[in-house]
Amino acid sequence: MLRVDVVKQLGAFALEVSFASEGRAIGLFGASGAGKTSLINMIAGLLAPDRGMIVLDGETLDDTTKQLHIPAHRRRIGYVFQDARLFPHLDVRKNLDYGRRMNGLAPDPAQEARVIDLLNIGHLLDRRIGALSGGERQRVALGRALLARPKLLLLDEPLGALDQERKAEILPYLTRLRDEVGIPIVYVSHDPDELRLLASQVAVLKAGRIVAFGGTDVLPV
Repeated sequence: MLRVDVVKQLGAFALEVSFASEGRAIGLFGASGAGKTSLINMIAGLLAPDRGMIVLDGETLDDTTKQLHIPAHRRRIGYVFQDARLFPHLDVRKNLDYGRRMNGLAPDPAQEARVIDLLNIGHLLDRRIGALSGGERQRVALGRALLARPKLLLLDEPLGALDQERKAEILPYLTRLRDEVGIPIVYVSHDPDELRLLASQVAVLKAGRIVAFGGTDVLPV
């Protein structure tokens, strides 16, 4: 379960959000500037709330009443950005292995094989990042996050930089990820059709507040 009850002032912008979810895939929906990325940055530990708490599967990550803030590198939360943020000087194989090594995890060849098969990236392992399409980069970024064995995956507009053809290419992999991996997902998007396909619960944000929370029926038509 993910429980978030936080307040954060960011210049003139105030974020005040409270929700609890046991869903497999939580969608965060809203226009640009609604506070979606600021919210997942707090869940990731990249921002600390001014007031409030964040709890993941019974582990408290933030609690301002106790001056508790678990740093990002100790949260075991995978984060996939819109622009993938892979290392161009490394090939795909070394990019995939980066998260595991940075977390001090032992190699797990069976898990690596499962992830590579899930995302259909085995034929890309020896390629440099500059030789990949946008959809291939996002699949490698997803693989890197999964191989770090996270407790939660944060996906921030992972299809936002892709054209319609590349979106259609990667959506089936996101669906498989949701259904087969067993790691809860927070999926950020301003596209209601993506969230109808992928999310089990949706929080609609506007001007730093949740204005609707529930099933995908809370999304605009």
